[in-house]
Amino acid sequence: MVDREAGTTVREYRTEELAEAAGIPVRTLRFYRERKLLPPPRREGRIAWYDDHHLARLRTIAALLERGHTLGGIAELTAAFENGRDVGQLGELLGIGWSEETPVRLTPEALADYFEGEVTPENLAASLDLGYLATDGDEIVHVSRRLLDVSSALVREGVPLAAVLETGRRVREHADAMAALFTELISAHLPQDALPRLRPLAKSVVEAELTMAMDRLLASGSGPGSASGHTPSS
Repeated sequence: MVDREAGTTVREYRTEELAEAAGIPVRTLRFYRERKLLPPPRREGRIAWYDDHHLARLRTIAALLERGHTLGGIAELTAAFENGRDVGQLGELLGIGWSEETPVRLTPEALADYFEGEVTPENLAASLDLGYLATDGDEIVHVSRRLLDVSSALVREGVPLAAVLETGRRVREHADAMAALFTELISAHLPQDALPRLRPLAKSVVEAELTMAMDRLLASGSGPGSASGHTPSS
């Protein structure tokens, strides 16, 4: 089939061909279609024609199921994209609630450009587990422009993406603990509705403490360029 608008040839599949390409039984494909996990196929008489977008969606469903997501959750996430929900609603589906972070939509090719040679199945699975990535058919959504930029910068400097993701997992544990401390402080002394207004104060404390911690680490000789933990003599 030729896409008249794009001027390109689009590969199409009959139901049995699509199921075979995705590695699933035909009955599973029909079940996904009934659950509205797949967009409608193109109809030509009684024949249903699917394309590579449907195949990408099926592979996405398989990857999410392997990571422990339910069909109901996948359907809800799919509906969020197709119905144009806003960032706040998407964040709730991804488990982050309302956020100041800006999500970024990427093609798989664009993601590969950010992390050249590092976009492996293992790293994708780790990113899905962390909630950094979500998927919409053959498109990918990164939940935070800032985290995406920092991660790609570290990889360009030579840090393996697997190490960046593992560090991100550990940072999250500490960040959750710091968020809990600040929330407890505000809740103990101020009305609950003061928390959103005072969020910038919490971020300022974390940034200042992290800066001083890095200063102490470098001054102790434990930072980059030190040998055996000793400060080089002047």
